[in-house]
Amino acid sequence: MVEAPLLTLAGVEKTWPNGTVALRGVDMVVRPGRVHGLLGANGAGKSTLIKILAGALPASGGTINWCGQAALWTTPRAARAAGIATLYQHIPLVPTLNAADNILLEQRGGLRRDAAARRRAAAVVALLGDTFGLDEIVGELPIGTRQMVAIAQALIGDPALVIMDEPTAALAGHERETVYQTIRQLAAAGRAVLFVSHFLDEILALTDEVTILRDGRAVLHAETATLDEAAIAAAIAGRSVTALTRSSAARTPSPPLLEVRDLCSPGRLATTSLSIGAGEIVGVAGTLGSGRSELLHAIFGADPAASGDVRLASRRVALFTDEAVAAGIALVPEDRVAQGFVPTMTIAENIALSQRRFLLDRTCEAEAARAAIARLAIRADGPDAMVSELSGGNAQKVVLAKWLTPATRVLLLDEPTAGIDIGARIDILRTVRRLADEGLAVLLVSSEFEELLAIADRILVLRDGAVIAEIADPADLDEAALIQLASGASARTGVAA
Repeated sequence: MVEAPLLTLAGVEKTWPNGTVALRGVDMVVRPGRVHGLLGANGAGKSTLIKILAGALPASGGTINWCGQAALWTTPRAARAAGIATLYQHIPLVPTLNAADNILLEQRGGLRRDAAARRRAAAVVALLGDTFGLDEIVGELPIGTRQMVAIAQALIGDPALVIMDEPTAALAGHERETVYQTIRQLAAAGRAVLFVSHFLDEILALTDEVTILRDGRAVLHAETATLDEAAIAAAIAGRSVTALTRSSAARTPSPPLLEVRDLCSPGRLATTSLSIGAGEIVGVAGTLGSGRSELLHAIFGADPAASGDVRLASRRVALFTDEAVAAGIALVPEDRVAQGFVPTMTIAENIALSQRRFLLDRTCEAEAARAAIARLAIRADGPDAMVSELSGGNAQKVVLAKWLTPATRVLLLDEPTAGIDIGARIDILRTVRRLADEGLAVLLVSSEFEELLAIADRILVLRDGAVIAEIADPADLDEAALIQLASGASARTGVAA
């Protein structure tokens, strides 16, 4: 007998004030006692949908029914009171408080230390297998145990639906198994679990059914037992490579320009070695928490815990950002607004930031900006335009232009096309290809695997902070196969493990 729906979505839409459409009419049914997987590529709409269900965002259209009635909650507190608990990717705990206080933090009255409240907290912890003590300070616990505290915090309100957004992304293998056991226990007790993950193997092992989002739409609903990794990966990808066309001409291998040996960072990056030649683009593929950004930050000297050997043209580069910049290594970070540019400065002033001088000639500064505007086709009124007034794609070009100095020999690009439209994406990727053709060595991280397949000369696949495979010729692989590999499938033809 099929259980009556707990949650039903019909045509749910979300359009942002700037006109960007995040959800384009999503339908979904979640039933009690079942684990429902929610999948999709970066930007597919998963996070937006979760925030709507959690009461953190209003939908722009469509209907949401909860327990057979129209859902009216407009705040996270109202959603929790209705019976929905949400665990986000970043664990919202207070590290200086003990586990009991964190578990009871969101209950009415704030910190609750009375005996009845403590007994309720103890009962929830027992349900989770007593994996931690109530008096342990959360900041002193391993990340896997902190995740269990967050789950206990969600369960203290006795929710009917638990939404888990990438709960295992930052966990080690044994820590993940603890979370898996908890999810199975929740479903067995009649609760519904909406489980978001990039790892296809755990989706297949844990869920009863799946919904896959692509470009803001639900493109697949199916019982998990009817699917395999290839079918899921194909639905996530759902499109061919972008308008970029891979060159059919063979590229002559060049001697290594950047050499990385035994680079590691405890808890972030396993021991890693790689090399990149001048004129070569090496792509980095991996899901959330795989160690992609951590690899770039360690090479750039931005990770104080990192150790290992980085050499540029056979000369050792100390693991400090100043040393990396002086040697000719540049990092374009993932968060361009917070780390890539200064919004209160002009294009000319932002581009000049990478120059290692205190006093700059304003005329030279303006000339350099005009040259960058022309070289990268930046759409702006001129060097004095404020970067904050530019579109996302043009602002990203300014961040890239900042590092295009004669001294730069290696570009570390972390999600350079994130959050920009398709036209600007292709424009930036063509620029990256041209820069490599001019002799730069490029290490490119992207969640858009189609981009890596279209532009990279080789691809490294990361998982759990380690390189698990190298794709010597990306032309031998399609996007669905790369998704499978990054999500835990075994190595395939043309892939070196």
